[in-house]
Parts: sequence; structure tokens; C-alpha cells
Amino acid sequence: MRVLVTGSAGFIGAALSSRLLARGDEVVGIDNLNDYYDVSLKQARLAPLLDEEGFFEERINIEDQNAMSAIFKKYQPQRVVNLAAQAGVRYSLINPHAYISSNIMGFMNVLEGCRHNGVEHLVYASSSSVYGSNTKMPFSVADNVDHPVSLYAASKKANELMAHTYSHLYQLPTAGLRFFTVYGPWGRPDMALFIFTRKILAGEPIDIFNFGHHRRDFTYIDDIVEGVIRTLDQVAAPNPDWNGDIPDSSTSASPYRLYNIGSNNPVELMRYIEILEDCLGQKAEKNLLPLQPGDVPDTYADVDALVQDVGYKPATPIEQGIANFVDWYRKYYRC
Repeated sequence: MRVLVTGSAGFIGAALSSRLLARGDEVVGIDNLNDYYDVSLKQARLAPLLDEEGFFEERINIEDQNAMSAIFKKYQPQRVVNLAAQAGVRYSLINPHAYISSNIMGFMNVLEGCRHNGVEHLVYASSSSVYGSNTKMPFSVADNVDHPVSLYAASKKANELMAHTYSHLYQLPTAGLRFFTVYGPWGRPDMALFIFTRKILAGEPIDIFNFGHHRRDFTYIDDIVEGVIRTLDQVAAPNPDWNGDIPDSSTSASPYRLYNIGSNNPVELMRYIEILEDCLGQKAEKNLLPLQPGDVPDTYADVDALVQDVGYKPATPIEQGIANFVDWYRKYYRC
């Protein structure tokens, strides 16, 4: 297939693009290489893709309506994976306009490109952040998610609503993936594992919010990519049993699906840090702080829908995933 991947220089986007190319697909990679974090890391992720036959690089902003329209017309992708977005919960408190521009306007351009160019299936990144103030565990895609606690989360919830509208109006098959704390080699420098590793090796204290009482459903990058590919390959279809009197928010009478992709195994943040300390051979100096605005205390994914529909459940042990990250980090940064 020819697959358009937005955010192709990102953590998930680069890994996904590599897997798609390896199995023989063509990939049209869109990324603007913005400076939200280290551009050289994005360039390093992108470098091996540029040498691959079947990879087409387009360096544009997804919020550029004319450029996006031209890309869809030029390449006529059969399927699309939208991973480009302004990420980060805490940054949304500082620069909220970036989230409206990229996550709302940019996603609108993706939807319009799919609508007008006969795209067979759109898979897009949502987030576990949409669960917001929910406390019933594990989080289920059938749960109501009308109480986000950050603008980032609200923008991802908006994406799900926008996708459903296009599935309903234009019969565009769409599948939204709620990612749960993705980690692993080539990860984002603004994520906890990256920050903790850098500071522990430098002998600096690490900030631990919510006094270390967080639990997170950490999900390894390879598991995320496998889930994305399986979802991409299985085109979303209407649910014949959907009933508006008792609506299931994860399916529809239109070709629309939502899935959690998480390990289904929440880990205490302090345990996560213990494993990292063991892998690094150094202890961390810990600075315990209150819960940050926009954060949720716990995440825990119910992945039954993913297992039932695409036959996959993330399974990489946290000990192996962190060890793989540390090995990569030491090699990449030569430390």
C-alpha cells in the first residue's frame, strides 16, 4: 500500500514508517521538524528512512491547508496514519494556541484530504489523557470521557468527535488509538524516562510529582507500532448492533472505532524508577512534589476491544523495555 504518515520524524512515526517500509509498503512521510524538542534527534530518526526506497519526505506543517491538499492530490495515499500533533500535557498550560493550531486545524486538513481523495482508512493518535477525571479502572473505550483536565486532552477528544462526524457524513473509515505512556529507544526528551535518565547520569535530582504515587500503563514502542499496523490493516466498519438508546462510544453505526493501546499492567512510578536505577547502576536523588495541574494520578488500559478486533495485546515487560532504552541512550549519547 501507499501510506501517508504524519509526524514521520516523531518517536512513533519514525518507528512505524520503518516497519511499513520493511514489509513492502510505500510511505509518504510528513513532518515539519519543529523545535518543540531537539531537532537533531528528529533528524537522526529520519535519516535511515531517507535512504529507503519507497519513502517520500515532505517537510510541511499539517495546519497548512493548501500544502496538505496538494500532498494528498500528488500521492493519492490509500491509507493514512495521523501522528503529527502538539504533544505534552504541561506545555498545553503554557502555549495553548499551539494545540488548537496543530491538533484541531491540522487534523481538520487530514480529514479533508482523506475525504476528497478516496482514502480507504484513517488511523489517528488519540491519548489516554482523554480519560481526565475518570476514576473507574481500568479505563474502557466504552466509558464517557467528557471531563478532560488539560487542553491537550480536550484536543484529542475533539479529534475523536471530528473523526466520527466524517465517518458518519462521508463514510470515511476511521480508527482512533488512545496511546498509554509510550516509551522506549528514540523516545521523546520531554518524557519522564528520558528526563530521569539524563538527570540520574548527571547526578542531578529528579522531580517526582504526586509524591511518587502515580501509576502508569507504560507501553513499549514496538507494542504500539504493532497495534497501529494491525489496526491500519483492519478497516473500521459499522457496528450492526449499535443502538442510539444505549450508545457505545467506542463504535458506531458508521465505520468508526476507538481502541486503547496500553500494557494493561499499570506500574507504580517509584517501581519504574527502581528499574531505571538498576539499569543505570546509579541511585536517583528524589525531589518529591505535589500533583501537577493537568496530570491524572493513574492510567490503566482495558484492551479487550483491541484483542477482540485485531488479535493483539502489548506484552513487553517493563524491565526489558527500560533496559532497551538505557542501552540505546548510552550508545546515542555516548555516556
